[in-house]
Amino acid sequence: MRLLIATRNEGKVRELRRLLAGLPVEAVGPDEIGLALEVAETGPTFEANAEAKARAFAEAGGLPALADDSGLVVDALGGRPGVHSARYAGPPRSDARNLARLLEELRDVPEDRRGARFVCVAALALPASAPPWAGLSGGEVRLFRGICEGRIAFAPRGTNGFGYDPVFVPAGHERTFAELAPARKDRLSHRGAALRALVRALADALGGKGAGP
Repeated sequence: MRLLIATRNEGKVRELRRLLAGLPVEAVGPDEIGLALEVAETGPTFEANAEAKARAFAEAGGLPALADDSGLVVDALGGRPGVHSARYAGPPRSDARNLARLLEELRDVPEDRRGARFVCVAALALPASAPPWAGLSGGEVRLFRGICEGRIAFAPRGTNGFGYDPVFVPAGHERTFAELAPARKDRLSHRGAALRALVRALADALGGKGAGP
């Protein structure tokens, strides 16, 4: 069975493929099936956005679809950028501009007040007309949530990862996500936690074993 990864973000596609390795599914991106689809992330919560994307891609692609919505929640900014993380600096979307705005807003905030967390909600959706699969009925969606606590560094460090990874230091560590090896980041990250929960559910339903502990 093919599983459509409902994102055009290549960084996310690589992470999701690593985490899905070992399951009896073929993970494919939208470009691989000729699907050009953009879903507006206008929901008030990560759950709403993840579900909307998963449903839209499942129906448009005619395949089970896996989507996620994730973002950075910063205590000193009252929870911003939150669900607006990917477009925090406004159009056009740019990781560099988002990072610059975040660091400027935190410029005078001391280290003991730079607490933050990454949040991810993963959604698995089945097209409405599809027969039951992996414990889902046609049109059903399941949600899985993961959180990684940490703090915001004073300047970007590292070249791995994407998004806010160069400034996010996970709790109990001194290196940013962008300074960690991908496999190490997967074990710590919010997306890793949400996807491991999803992978366990798929493994129980389909057999096989997903990647990572």
